[in-house]
Amino acid sequence: MLIAIVQIPGIERPKEDAIAAARSSAPTFAKLPGLICKYYLNGVNGGGGVYIWESREAADAWYNEGWAEMMERRFGAKPMLTYYDNYVVLDNVKAELRVDGVAENVGQ
Repeated sequence: MLIAIVQIPGIERPKEDAIAAARSSAPTFAKLPGLICKYYLNGVNGGGGVYIWESREAADAWYNEGWAEMMERRFGAKPMLTYYDNYVVLDNVKAELRVDGVAENVGQ
C-alpha cells in the first residue's frame, strides 16, 4: 500500500465550502483505479488530501506529468506531493493490526 499526501498552501476554507468542494470532486476520485480512500484536508495551512493507494503505479498514473501544473492553475498555488510506503495499519475500530494487508488481533 502507498500513502500520498498532497498539501496545497493557501487560505483555510470555511467548513461549508470545504464540504461542498469535496462533494463536487468525490465522483472523480470514486472512479480512480487503485485508490482505496481519500481524506480531504482543510486547515490554516491550506488544504489537500491524504490518499491511500493500492500501489505506486496506481498513484503515478494519477500524479502524472501535467498534474502539478493543473493543480497550480486550479488552486493558485503549487502543490507538494509526498509518498510513503505503508506496511502496517493499526485499526482501532476493528481492533486489528494489518501487516502487508493481513489482519492480526490487537491485544486489549
